[in-house]
Amino acid sequence: MIPTAFLAAIGQLGDPRFQRVLLKGLGITVAIFIAVYVVFVQVVGWFLGDSVSLPWIGSVTWVDDAISWGAIPLMLLLSVFLMVPVASAITGIFLDDVAQAVEDRHYPALGPANELTLMENIRDSIGFLGVLILANIVALVLYLLFAPLAPFIFWGLNGYLLGREYFTLAAIRRVGRDGATRLRKRHFVTIWIAGVLMVVPLTIPLVNLLVPILGAATFTHLFHRLQTRSVAA
Repeated sequence: MIPTAFLAAIGQLGDPRFQRVLLKGLGITVAIFIAVYVVFVQVVGWFLGDSVSLPWIGSVTWVDDAISWGAIPLMLLLSVFLMVPVASAITGIFLDDVAQAVEDRHYPALGPANELTLMENIRDSIGFLGVLILANIVALVLYLLFAPLAPFIFWGLNGYLLGREYFTLAAIRRVGRDGATRLRKRHFVTIWIAGVLMVVPLTIPLVNLLVPILGAATFTHLFHRLQTRSVAA
């Protein structure tokens, strides 16, 4: 079920509506990373200055250039961690557009979806993002205590949190908040696995730029398939 949902999401990349949303998501993601890069360079440059005096070497004047170029691979490395909250933030902005494009193409018999107000979207996005950040701060202790298992803890924790968020937002549009909660609890394991499978490519630099939008499409398919299975049961 999960692989076919992902393949269906991939297959819609040629849809102009899907591409517009994808480009908007990429634009916001790149803008966030550029802003973080600029802030990082400015802060480090402010601490170190334009030159550094080293023992036996003297004054080194190319520090500013070194910081600028060195920040690029560092940002690629940090994207492993930054893309998880970025993906969470983008979900609240674009999931409705992605879900509607998916439903228009694959589920045309459906009626209009329940539209959340702007304040509801903002509230849900901030709530999910806050839980995500707080959980990962607490998990830092586990990363230190069980360092060899840190990647698996990271994938498991964030897979659960992102899977919960993506599925809930996709389901609310059709079955309301209570219905989304019941369906999520009933298919807890499937949703968690799908979340982990989304988080793993989020830790791959450059590839992770595509994951938030594709994840939204995948979870839209997953919701409809799990709902059909629940009704049939």
